[in-house]
Amino acid sequence: MTKRLLSILLVFMAVGANAHSTDSTAVQSNDSLIVVEAPLVLGPTELTWKPDPLKSVWLGVIVPGLGQIYNRSYWKLPIVYGGFMGCGFAIAWNNEKYSAYKEAYRDIVTDAGNLSTDPLKSYNAIMPEGYTIERLGGESGYRNILKDRQNMYRRYRDISIVVAIAVYALSIIDAYVDAQLFDFDISDDLSINIEPQLYYDQQQQRSAELKLAISF
Repeated sequence: MTKRLLSILLVFMAVGANAHSTDSTAVQSNDSLIVVEAPLVLGPTELTWKPDPLKSVWLGVIVPGLGQIYNRSYWKLPIVYGGFMGCGFAIAWNNEKYSAYKEAYRDIVTDAGNLSTDPLKSYNAIMPEGYTIERLGGESGYRNILKDRQNMYRRYRDISIVVAIAVYALSIIDAYVDAQLFDFDISDDLSINIEPQLYYDQQQQRSAELKLAISF
């Protein structure tokens, strides 16, 4: 009898040990599963770059076009520098003409009554080919022409300078506005919603109307 009880006790102990081993394996298996499926720890994400409007303005003040480069609007550089090149050419060309007519007018006033026939003289050199002083209205007429041309090219030169300053100012303004609207979302998904609704006027009289809403 004692041997039988001892045998039964050993059987229960073996079953308990097997169950404990199974639970340990399951825990270990579950632990391994948790480790495998644990999310990876990622580093800090990089923030989206956005230009500083004031910095773009100061860069544009120092060097025209540098604000557009800072804003990464490279396609605007040909417009900016093309405007400056056009204004520079206009200033140089009009100033050259103004200087030539100014010298010719000064010399013709100095030689009044005794004009030189030297073809290298300023008022003779600037004269259109095939023309003479007499054909241009004589000495007084030609002097007035030189004076008018002098004033005209000086005015054109000054206008070109003003335009160059305007291009410079616009490049700075564009850099500032472009930096301000850098992350402005312009969606192409425009939708129109039309729906009926009831309207009450001041006399509390009800009327029907259509409501038009545009979302973007």
